Amino acid sequence: MQAFYADHFVLPLPAGHRFPMAKYGRLRERLRAELPTIALAQAEAASDGELALVHTPAYIAAIQQGTLTPAAQREIGFPWSPAMAERARRSVGATIQACRHAMAGAGLAANLAGGTHHAYADKGSGFCVFNDAAVAARLMQAEHARRHRLGRPLQVAIVDLDVHQGNGTARIFANDPSVFTLSLHGAKNFPFRKEPSDLDVDLPDGCDDDGYREALERALDELTSRFDPDLIIYLAGADPHEGDRLGRLKLSFDGMESRDRRVLDWAWQRRIPLAFTMAGGYGIDMETTVQVQVNTYQVALAYAQRWAAASSEARELDGSATRRTPAHWQNAAP
Repeated sequence: MQAFYADHFVLPLPAGHRFPMAKYGRLRERLRAELPTIALAQAEAASDGELALVHTPAYIAAIQQGTLTPAAQREIGFPWSPAMAERARRSVGATIQACRHAMAGAGLAANLAGGTHHAYADKGSGFCVFNDAAVAARLMQAEHARRHRLGRPLQVAIVDLDVHQGNGTARIFANDPSVFTLSLHGAKNFPFRKEPSDLDVDLPDGCDDDGYREALERALDELTSRFDPDLIIYLAGADPHEGDRLGRLKLSFDGMESRDRRVLDWAWQRRIPLAFTMAGGYGIDMETTVQVQVNTYQVALAYAQRWAAASSEARELDGSATRRTPAHWQNAAP
């Protein structure tokens, strides 16, 4: 399985800042040591043109040139620096590369960061500068349109299981039938003014494994009945875990693994390529957050192996790698 990172661009945050920047490097260390079959590659930076598929030129320029107002920096939660601008571009680039890799035949790929779902077209918010899932979705649609000029637009489902509602993503894709936004989130958590997604599932404080599992199952059933995606971008936030200081939910390690397994199985059963990002995680103990994320990769590896086996079978049968399910896969046993 291929995963992309940009943790070597470390933001110079002031002492005592609440964002756990070190978690990204720590995750990469753990994956390299414990899951060596995951291929780790440095992310490329998203270009101005790629960012402009979603973000306004004035906002892109303000991030690049460091002309954000103090109020805009406070809303993002990071002081501006060259490293902040570069890291934001590469976080988007990592999700773009993961989507391309998944759609090129791998079926599954990842970004070790990303999930910056609070960023709007013209502003950042909640530790999110650019909206990586939104930019990647728009770029995958544009690249698909160039290859298939007479076909339907690429249909993208953004399955957001961060504990906070994906307000920026919801606003960006409002009234866009080619992108389905699904968000399961704490009802009383940030953002306190939420944007309407295609499907929002509000969860009560203290929601446990069983309650979450039932809500997710109903949400996936509704998504299935309303939308037929060609690509899934999955925000696998660690913050629903009971050890998160901002999450307010009560999922155990087993509950988080069950969540990941259900989403990945849902995609695999339908042979839909999936790219996933790490989104939020603010554990009282940072190692708890990292452990949740490592567990997500352990679950994902099993599905990556299924995709690899199916892709190998497809090449043997038709002599070429296929982006999505050839007809003979539809009858294959899961």
